Amino acid sequence: MAATAPQVFAVDLGTSALKAALVAADGTVTGWAQRSLPLRVLPGGGAEQDPATWWAALGAVAADLGRAHPDQMRAVTTVCASTQGEGTIAVDSAGEPLTPCISWLDMRGAPHLRRQFGGFPAYQGMSVRRIARWLRLTGGMPSPTGKDPAAHMLFVRDELPRVYARTTAFLNVLDWINLKLTGQTVATVDSILTSWVTDNRRPGQVRYSPALVADCGIDADKLPPIVACTQVLGPLTPAAAAHLGLPESVQVVAGAIDTTAAAIGAGTTGDRQAHLYLGTSSWIAAHVPAKKTDVAAGIASVPCAIGDRYLMTALQATAGANLTWLRDKVVEYDDPLLGAGHLSRDEGTIFDAFDLIIPRVPPGANGVLYTPWLYGERAPVDDANLRAGFLNISLDTNRSDLLRAVFEGVALNTRWLTGAVDRFLGTPVTSLAITGGGALSDSWCQIFADVLGVEIRRDAGPLAVNARGAGWIGAVGTGGLGFGDIPDLMRTDRVFTPIPQHRATYDEIFAVYRDLHKRLAPVYRRLHRPR
Repeated sequence: MAATAPQVFAVDLGTSALKAALVAADGTVTGWAQRSLPLRVLPGGGAEQDPATWWAALGAVAADLGRAHPDQMRAVTTVCASTQGEGTIAVDSAGEPLTPCISWLDMRGAPHLRRQFGGFPAYQGMSVRRIARWLRLTGGMPSPTGKDPAAHMLFVRDELPRVYARTTAFLNVLDWINLKLTGQTVATVDSILTSWVTDNRRPGQVRYSPALVADCGIDADKLPPIVACTQVLGPLTPAAAAHLGLPESVQVVAGAIDTTAAAIGAGTTGDRQAHLYLGTSSWIAAHVPAKKTDVAAGIASVPCAIGDRYLMTALQATAGANLTWLRDKVVEYDDPLLGAGHLSRDEGTIFDAFDLIIPRVPPGANGVLYTPWLYGERAPVDDANLRAGFLNISLDTNRSDLLRAVFEGVALNTRWLTGAVDRFLGTPVTSLAITGGGALSDSWCQIFADVLGVEIRRDAGPLAVNARGAGWIGAVGTGGLGFGDIPDLMRTDRVFTPIPQHRATYDEIFAVYRDLHKRLAPVYRRLHRPR
């Protein structure tokens, strides 16, 4: 019997679930286990998760893999994680959390951000002088929505001063997992990004900017040291090894946040090779050789796992979340969709159910349009006030029409985004790799091909993209392969090509969609004006 190839224990910590897989250097994913995670949505724009539930879930999935795949677990040499980004946890000198994780969805820090960084002249409440410096040094700027660590840390400082005084370090989600695994308090070049305190002008030499740190309002000693995503942090601590059922000799590679890891896991490691990730949120990303920013569209190229490259990422706030909302809030008690599983637990089942319905409705959803802004938007406009809506509903409209309109609305929003992406890359994207849970839907993949007018190449294992990316980052970190080897290892399940007769329909709908944003954005600003 052939010896089992060395394995990376790859962690994929998302918003709705923690997943883990065993990944070989050739990208083979052996084993899969996951646990659902709760998200607390609070009044006033708050959203939190409990880090202790992440750690408990990690131990549970490790035990599952150990029982199901004992040979591969014995072959584990490396642990590497991919996590949700832009969460913030204050920890004390013992590494214990002083706060829940303030989620990437949390907007409570927005007013504190404006107070810290205001000035005249201002743009979106922040000093133009400061914005110019952020763009020059980091490639981006804090979101005025307050949904990133720059605002989260100020929220803790101003609203929880006793907690702030006890805080030894502010950690992103990935950083906290690495602390639990190794005892090392560090940040990666991508996890630290949205604290907006780093000089990113040299991709292989990301460092803190003294000017940005002095201006950020947070004590410099509360910011962790920065390491590369491929850095070996050291072996598991005895406690972590016992928790995972692995030897203490297993090495931990720093890993990456989800957007960075997905760009590796999708096999798109070459310059300007784009992929579309479809999960709770969605994004288009591609590696590029230079730092660049499109302020108007909210797109930038930022440090990533590949040391001499940047990653362009264009983020949409909600994608699959629209389907979860439709299923959970609109369908009737006796609807078969209710028995079809949850997006976070059994994406295959729910998308099988959707795929039985979608083809029965013609392109254009019998005239129904949907705007997918359930929680505001990030790109190509950064506007927390936008909200979702159905338009053109009549007495003839049924739930199947609504469902197809939701699928089409997300795709139309992505088409809006691709215009900015094409300009950013300097060349049109004509072929797009698609991955993430939403890629399991044949209907959605075809709708994307038709709406975008490009070839869609589906990842053969779309649910495993972040774990596979973490596995490959771990393998690169320990010398098992190079990033240039990865495209040849990628497996495509199916290629969807645009159906020409659908193009005119979607061109017309897209023109209306763009007009809707122009007309509705002022309405949403009025509706969300503070009373």
